Amino acid sequence: MTQSQYCIRLIDIHKSFGSQAVLRGVDLDIERGATTVICGESGQGKSVLLKHILGLVRPDRGQVLVEGEDISRLKGAALSHLRTRFGVLFQGVALFDSMTVFDNIALPLRERSRLPEKEVEKKVSAALQMMDLEGSADKFPAQLSGGMKKRVGLARALQLEPDILLFDEPTTGLDPVKSHDVYRLFFETRRRLGYTSIIVSHDIPKIFNLADKIAILHQGKVRACMAPEELQRSRDPFVRDFMVRVMGSAHSSRDEFVKSNGKCDEKI
Repeated sequence: MTQSQYCIRLIDIHKSFGSQAVLRGVDLDIERGATTVICGESGQGKSVLLKHILGLVRPDRGQVLVEGEDISRLKGAALSHLRTRFGVLFQGVALFDSMTVFDNIALPLRERSRLPEKEVEKKVSAALQMMDLEGSADKFPAQLSGGMKKRVGLARALQLEPDILLFDEPTTGLDPVKSHDVYRLFFETRRRLGYTSIIVSHDIPKIFNLADKIAILHQGKVRACMAPEELQRSRDPFVRDFMVRVMGSAHSSRDEFVKSNGKCDEKI
């Protein structure tokens, strides 16, 4: 794969906070238009990695290339402009409690575009329809279920038509049924809109259905990055141990894995 097929490249990223080394030489290429899942145990630096991609944290060493530009070196207007290519769905969704659903979704358009209010209303109404949120425009976040809040957060993240969407533990706090609904929504919107998605998740093996590539972060490095079926077949002792720990008995049979984790559009 050529460099032009990567929209993001992390090259030898090191980051420490005081005496604690969190990232110790991360190398990771994110394919354009694909879904890359970053997983690993708690405290491995997954969310810190997302912050590097957004330019919220600067590496002590290394490069974070977004469409060929090192975001860690950008400041001011140049950094703000590059960030318009991103949409973000935070772990806690981060909706504004004092705003209605409509106003939460409209916020990026009102703050970062010059669209007239009629156009804002048109775009938000279309988003409400796409997310099956008709009838919820005048509700406040406290009146919504966890799954509905995720839908509102995704609708807001998509308003500026980003090329890249970042999801930080998107199903935290949801039961298995609602988690499945959220994953289906992610898959359907990505297929429809064609953006690149990066998902930090602990929700394995469910997330396998959604992923094109899975990157395992361990002790400050990406220990493996490959398709789910390649992880299943890997002979690497670390990968095999990881798969057994996260999938249990499901890992013992390749046929069982393929049967339960087939093509995404058949399962999600």
